[in-house]
Amino acid sequence: MAEEKEETKEINNSSEFYSPIPQGYEIGKTKYVIITGSVISGIGKGTVSSTLSKNLQDRGLNVEPMKLEAYLNVDSGTLNPFRHGEVFVLDDGTETDLDLGTYERMLDKNLGKDNFITSGRIYKQIIEKERKGDYLGKDVQFIPHVTGEIKLEVRKLAQKTNADIILIEIGGTVGDYENQFAIEALRELQYEEGKESVCFINVTYILEPSSLGEQKSKAAQFGIKSLMQMGIQPDIIICRSKSPLKQSIKDKISLFANIPLKRVFGAHNVKNIYSLPIYFRNMGVDDEICRILKLEEKFPKNTNEKLEKYADYVTIPENSENITIGIAGKYIGASDTYISILNALEHASFATKKKISIKWIDTREINSLDSSVEETLGNLNGLIVPGGFGDKGIEGKIKCIKYCRENNIPFLGLCYGFQLALIEFARNVCQLKNANTTEVDKNTPFPVIDILPEQKSILNLGASMRLGGKEVFIEANTKAERVHNSNLIRRRFRHRYECNPDYIEKLERSGMLFSGSDGGNIMQILELPQHKFFMATQFHPEFTSRPLNPDPLFLEFVKSC
Repeated sequence: MAEEKEETKEINNSSEFYSPIPQGYEIGKTKYVIITGSVISGIGKGTVSSTLSKNLQDRGLNVEPMKLEAYLNVDSGTLNPFRHGEVFVLDDGTETDLDLGTYERMLDKNLGKDNFITSGRIYKQIIEKERKGDYLGKDVQFIPHVTGEIKLEVRKLAQKTNADIILIEIGGTVGDYENQFAIEALRELQYEEGKESVCFINVTYILEPSSLGEQKSKAAQFGIKSLMQMGIQPDIIICRSKSPLKQSIKDKISLFANIPLKRVFGAHNVKNIYSLPIYFRNMGVDDEICRILKLEEKFPKNTNEKLEKYADYVTIPENSENITIGIAGKYIGASDTYISILNALEHASFATKKKISIKWIDTREINSLDSSVEETLGNLNGLIVPGGFGDKGIEGKIKCIKYCRENNIPFLGLCYGFQLALIEFARNVCQLKNANTTEVDKNTPFPVIDILPEQKSILNLGASMRLGGKEVFIEANTKAERVHNSNLIRRRFRHRYECNPDYIEKLERSGMLFSGSDGGNIMQILELPQHKFFMATQFHPEFTSRPLNPDPLFLEFVKSC
């Protein structure tokens, strides 16, 4: 059967020009907001992008976010979380940057692979097209072919979703060699779509050296000028800073960026990012975007009632009950590695009005003495063992799980935490000495966790796990059923190993209950019915938790703490 060819047409048929657009796409119909960052990385572009998306959504616009990443990886699946933060899994199984999680939570909508583009994916597509002869004998170049493919992906998302606005965040910092072609592609997009269809926003950083005690704007000025040298005049500047932006700094940025003072905004550090939508609304950022894109008459600003109610809901009173939850993970020291877990706890905190403090636990430092575990966990109200891979610190994690089980401390295990809870129970309750996962010990006498059968022949690491949203069938009359108030849920997975079906009967005879599965032999939820709260899941409930709709497991866990 012949492979279906992508239906596109050219804006200009010149041999020097390559700018394909999807069949039926209408130039100028969709509006685009482009977010770039200057001065430093990790400036908070993802938070700014999701906040503006929510504010525009609140006006009635259909907003579709997109992240353009400069790295050559095809997706984020093989990236080290220490270097790049959490790998966020979409419902369709795409392994993405953590910013996609921020978008989903703020917009309360599921995204897909078309919302996330990397340079690696673009280059891979170009090479595949070249091998098929799609470029009709042309010499394939960065400009126009790389830029043309980027524009094509952007426009395909616009057409597929029928969005009013595509809000695009460009990863990295202005001046990075890696993202130059993405920035150039979007400069060309503005040229082709028209200035009234594309709004450029630069998020910059205002330095505040402690030795000086004042804000300095020179680095921000140079960053903005670098963008202007690439042919892009920013329409709006958002200045990130530790403390509120000084008026004198706004005046300088307005002058050197060549934009009106009313389009320079300050965004200083806040404790709760969910308070940002009302803060940005009160500054009028979405008003300016709509003026630039000629949308203010069609989509006038709503009253602030919904955003104010949202802000009230996500505020925890000062006199609220305080609880401390431990996270015993592999990637301790970089909170972005578990950002979805932190957000899911925050969502449960909004609903319960409990203040949550996090204690990070490096399980490599837990020795064989019970006193070491008690010293580490004694003051906790609950413990989470999150996902991960490999043998780093797992014996310490198993000791922590044992302590929670024996001392009735609320415990929630996620993915690898599910597997380690099962290993602990097998060793210490079922008396299966040296029970283990074959990921760590291929010669264990009791392989209670083993590789999924379909994974045994797979050699590549990228995009090869059991990934994405899948149905979970929940047993009747279990805590899992009571917590979820349903016998069928859909959750996201990212794993290669599973509970070995050969041991299910022995584990259940000893008191463990498998309350959720795939409808067959893949166990997906375990619980100890006699325990205050002892539950673990092979899936990642944190990926689908939302501010106004916290994940039921996290909510019940926090309630029990």
